Amino acid sequence: MKKKVEKLNYKVRLMAVKDYAEVYKLWKTIKNFAIRQIDDSKEGIIKFLKRNKSTCVVAVCDNKIVGSILCGHDGREACFYHVCVKEDMRNHGIATSMVTYIINKLNKLNINKVRLVAFKKNKLGNDFWKDIGFAQNKNMNIYEKVLNDSNLVKIV
Repeated sequence: MKKKVEKLNYKVRLMAVKDYAEVYKLWKTIKNFAIRQIDDSKEGIIKFLKRNKSTCVVAVCDNKIVGSILCGHDGREACFYHVCVKEDMRNHGIATSMVTYIINKLNKLNINKVRLVAFKKNKLGNDFWKDIGFAQNKNMNIYEKVLNDSNLVKIV
């Protein structure tokens, strides 16, 4: 049985460069959250936001940022990064609202698929994605090659 969701007064809107400090501060409060030294720097996020003007969002409640999603696309597929909601604001529909907002934008851009990475140890995240209709891809493995060793990952 699903938990009843209490409706909070929050708003989902596009992320702006001016939001960076507050969003970064939020990221640092999320347990087991991976932050990359270069990609998640202010300069890295400015570059990402310029490239993805209509698909990166924040959730705001009482004039404070309580959630964020970075979403980038290549014109064909999109990818979610840094999906998070402040711990004491979870289970109120905020993440689902942010995902829905972005999916509506992606549909208008004729993007046909969205992907994301949820760390295996992140039970809460994996359960969330399954609950809102995302399926774990069992047909492929994800590989990566680090092109810049200076872009260190720090788990907070």
